[in-house]
Amino acid sequence: MSGFSNSAAIVGIGATEFSKESGRSELQLSCEATLAALADAGLTPKDVDGLVTFKMDNSSEIALARELGMGDLRFFSRVDYGGGAACGTVQQAAMAVATGVADVVVCYRGFNERSGQRYGQVQSWAATQVNSNGLDNAWSYPYGLSTPAATVAMQARRYMHEYGATSRDFGLVAVADRKHAATNPNAFFYGKPITIEDHQSSRLIADPLRLLDCCQESDGAVALVVVSAERAKDLPQTPAYIAAAAQGSAADQFVMNSYYRNDIGVPEMGVVGRELWRQSGLKPDDMAMAVLYDHFTPYVLMQLEELGFCGRGEAPGFIADGAIEIGGKLPINTHGGQLGEAYIHGMNGIAEGVRQVRGASINQVINADHVLVTAGTGVPTSGLVLSREVG
Repeated sequence: MSGFSNSAAIVGIGATEFSKESGRSELQLSCEATLAALADAGLTPKDVDGLVTFKMDNSSEIALARELGMGDLRFFSRVDYGGGAACGTVQQAAMAVATGVADVVVCYRGFNERSGQRYGQVQSWAATQVNSNGLDNAWSYPYGLSTPAATVAMQARRYMHEYGATSRDFGLVAVADRKHAATNPNAFFYGKPITIEDHQSSRLIADPLRLLDCCQESDGAVALVVVSAERAKDLPQTPAYIAAAAQGSAADQFVMNSYYRNDIGVPEMGVVGRELWRQSGLKPDDMAMAVLYDHFTPYVLMQLEELGFCGRGEAPGFIADGAIEIGGKLPINTHGGQLGEAYIHGMNGIAEGVRQVRGASINQVINADHVLVTAGTGVPTSGLVLSREVG
C-alpha cells in the first residue's frame, strides 16, 4: 500500500438529467452539476479552492468559478485523452488535497454531446491538425478509420480471430448494462431492457460492432467533490475513500488505433491495473463490483483480462451465465453504464462507484467495501479503487 492511498475521499456527487437535447449551454450544465455535488457534500461554492476538468471540456475553470461565485482558486488542472481523463481528474484532485495544495476540489465534465458536437461522427479536422495528433490520425483516416466505432471494430475483429470470441459474447455486456439501466430512473434507457436476440438483430455499425455494442451520445454533466480523508470525517455523506488512483499509457501508444503492437488488447489498462493494486494493497478478488468504461462492448472484455480478473482470451467464459449482472461473481455497471444510463465521458461511472460504497445505489451490491472504476479505453487512461473504510 502506498502513502497516497486513502489520503483523500469523494464526499459529494451531482449530476443533471441525461438527455439527447438539454436546451442549455454546456457551462450551465456544469454549474448545475457542481451545485448539486456541493449540496450533497454539505459545502458551498465559497468552500471550493480547486477545480479539475477534461482538456476537451469547453467550460473553463475560471468561467465556472465566476458563475458560481467561488473565491480564490489555488489549484486548477486539465487532463487529456478524452474519456481516458475521467478517473485522472480524481487523481489530480486527490493529490492536491493530500498534499495541502487545495482543500476542496471539484471535478466536473459537462457537454452537449448529442445536440452539439457528436463524437461518434467523422471528425475530418482530426487528421488535418498541424501537430503530432494530426500526424498520428493521418495513418488511419484516409483508409476509412475515421470514427470511434471503426477504430474499435478493427481491434474487436482481431480479438475474435485470436481467441474465438463472438458477437454474442460482446452482446452479453450490452444485455447486462441495459438490465441494470432498466431499474435506474436516472438512466436514459430506464424501463427498456434488451435480450441477446435484440442485440444480435441490431444493425451493423462497423463490422463486427452492432448498434447495441455502441454507447449513447448524451447531453448532461457530472461533478464530484474531493477533500482530504481527515476533512471527510466531518461531512454528512459516507466518504468514498480513494484507495488508489492511477493513470497509464503503454508502449507504442496511439489514440484509438494502437494497431502496431505485438499483441491485441488495451495494455494501457494493464498499466493502470497494476498501479491500482500496488497502491491499494488489494487485488481483483477483493472488488465487490466494477464500473468498467463501456463506450464499446469489446473493450469491456479486454479490460477484464488486463485488470487481472481472468487470463488473456478468457473473458468470454468469465462473463457467461450472468456473471456480470447483479448477483453474479462480478457485477459491472450497476447504473447501466454508458450504454444504458448515459455517456458523460465516464464521470457518471465514478458517481455510481461512490453510490455503491455509500450503499445508496439503485442496484446495490452487497458488501461493496471496495469498488473498481475505469476510464476510457483505446487511449491513455486512468482508474480508481474506492473503499468504504480507511485501511
